[in-house]
Amino acid sequence: MFELIREDWQTYQRDPWRQGLWVMVIYRFGNWRYTVRFAILRKLLSLIYKFLKVGGQILTGIDLPCETRIGRRLRIDHFGGVIISGDTIIGNDVILRHGVTLGLRHEGQSGAPTLGDRVEVGAGAKILGAIKIGNDAKIGANAVVLQDVPCGAVAVGIPARILPSVKRGEHV
Repeated sequence: MFELIREDWQTYQRDPWRQGLWVMVIYRFGNWRYTVRFAILRKLLSLIYKFLKVGGQILTGIDLPCETRIGRRLRIDHFGGVIISGDTIIGNDVILRHGVTLGLRHEGQSGAPTLGDRVEVGAGAKILGAIKIGNDAKIGANAVVLQDVPCGAVAVGIPARILPSVKRGEHV
């Protein structure tokens, strides 16, 4: 847990005032508590986690349940409006901006998004359902993504349309 928190500290440029860092520390604590063997201590830590999670939601506007599977160096830029389903899987070096939703497509249906490595999600984007976002993909601001996005591609619009991969130095 502490190694991951140290890495998160560096990801957030050692700035204690970044709300994404607060949420990541609470998330790491929430996952760590499952490793405690003594049931009574684990229940006490679970109670502490629940208070921290609600406090973190109120202070940051970011909902990140500890059931979500997250890779290393997730960066949540900006304050507020970030909702992540507990079924979501997020790869390494992903950037989420404010107003992003990663969740279920319909109430009562299981299946949340899987984001690959180095994915960037623009402000206000919604990624819904059991879809896969490939490595190095970019999701445009306010896009509503309802289908898979291949590696390196760009998704823009409502509903999102997929643009082919863009090489460095080229413009869309």
